[in-house]
Amino acid sequence: MIEIGKYNELKIFSKTDIGLYLGDGIDNVLLPTRYVPVGTEIGDQLEVFVYLDNEDRPVATTLKPYALLDEFAFLKVKEVNQFGAFLDWGIAKDLFVPHSEQRVPLTVGENVLIYVFKDEYSGRLAATSKWNKFLEDTSDLIAGEEVQLLIAEKTDLGFRAIINNTMEGVLFHNEIFEDLQIAELRRGYVKLVRQDGKVDLRLQQEGYKHIEEAKFIVLNQLKQNGGALALGDKSSAEDISRQLKMSKKAFKKTIGGLFKERLISISDFEIRLLGPPEQAL
Repeated sequence: MIEIGKYNELKIFSKTDIGLYLGDGIDNVLLPTRYVPVGTEIGDQLEVFVYLDNEDRPVATTLKPYALLDEFAFLKVKEVNQFGAFLDWGIAKDLFVPHSEQRVPLTVGENVLIYVFKDEYSGRLAATSKWNKFLEDTSDLIAGEEVQLLIAEKTDLGFRAIINNTMEGVLFHNEIFEDLQIAELRRGYVKLVRQDGKVDLRLQQEGYKHIEEAKFIVLNQLKQNGGALALGDKSSAEDISRQLKMSKKAFKKTIGGLFKERLISISDFEIRLLGPPEQAL
């Protein structure tokens, strides 16, 4: 069965003046001529995105939409009228956000975080900026687990982030040591799943892997700066965060390890490689 709002792997069954008819043995759908790849033959398999056109007929495209059904994404508002807002979806048809599905009124030109859903009455795909109601349970998450994060919005506590396109967590300000941008996709880690289901996140790994990653960052910076770095044992947390994107605690632990390995020397406001820079890594 062909899935609306998803990618479908379909076989080409026939060719007409307006395009190709593709199918899965049960349903057929038109792929308009302008989207047909050069050299395509009857019997070939194509991966296409299927949606409903303005007359609610299924149609296929080889263009890649910015979001699929049941996904979160930031999309740009192209038009607003008495019915709602229309978002740039990356395909021929814009994605509709009814006024009733807008958390706050949308304006042309803004980028808004939405969730793509299927209207249960019409079967049409639509979007909502009231995405909280589509967040899933977090009970299956495990502390230390690597996850994909979509940075959703900034709050007094930190940044809300969508986890693996299904759940929500928070990155707290006091554990962020680099600039984060709204709509940015980042790798992150689960720090804690609370009893109420809320999730604390972090951008760095904990334990041995984090230490090794921090060592690589410091040594790489030393190599790029000719073997010296204007950061040391008494440097401020702000200077360390700005240059290395890590906390002062992590920095001191890292340079302490490198010192014990006899790779660097440490002074109050500088660290230096003990060997040639080209041998740092």
